[in-house]
Amino acid sequence: MAGHNKWSKIKRQKAVTDSRRSKVWAVITRDIMVAAREGGKDPGLNARLALAIQKAKRENMPKDNIERAIKRGAGEIEGQDYRECVYEGYSAHGVAVMVDALTDNTNRTVADVRSIFAKNGGSLAKSGSVAYLFDRKGIIQIAAAGLDELELFELVVEAGAEDLEIDEGSFMVTTSIDSFDKVQAQLQDAGIDAEEARLVRIPVSTVELSEGQIRQTQMLIARLEDQQDVQEVFTNMVGDDYSGY
Repeated sequence: MAGHNKWSKIKRQKAVTDSRRSKVWAVITRDIMVAAREGGKDPGLNARLALAIQKAKRENMPKDNIERAIKRGAGEIEGQDYRECVYEGYSAHGVAVMVDALTDNTNRTVADVRSIFAKNGGSLAKSGSVAYLFDRKGIIQIAAAGLDELELFELVVEAGAEDLEIDEGSFMVTTSIDSFDKVQAQLQDAGIDAEEARLVRIPVSTVELSEGQIRQTQMLIARLEDQQDVQEVFTNMVGDDYSGY
């Protein structure tokens, strides 16, 4: 149960402004739809859906929008059929970039992503050429107030969690992909609400850049994040504030 502050290096909370609200809502809507399609429409039995709904409420998404997204995902009303896609590439300075997307048109999305890489000095890479540089993990963030660290540690480890750390007033639970849903369910059963839960890509090695190179790479990442189908972007750049949070 390490107490160091490593998660602050890979965590970024996206501030929602009026100009980005429609993008944020679109991302959450797609996440709700996919969660409902894969795990059913009952958030009590679908941890991913429960967290997506929680996120929607935090971003002040109207209740009607949430309910429509659930019904579309569950197939009760017609709507786009979204597919999860992963794109891999490199920035102009050799930074590995992983792009997670949800799209109803893979041809459009891959063309857009390729164009963004090219216009910002980077390049889209073949599948598998970048992914090995990242570990895929589940991260669950829980407010620390009122919780006993040892009791929480025992609870999540019993469900298969790999680690529990504390960072800036929150517990950060790390899980494998296989244990992610089980740990969330265990927390739900114990009446413990997660502030955030998602799958992330943690770099196994990093790349150090100059200040100017960092700015150029951040511009690439910002352009990728603005693409309508992109959910999250992860890199192995040191000091990267654009790592999917």
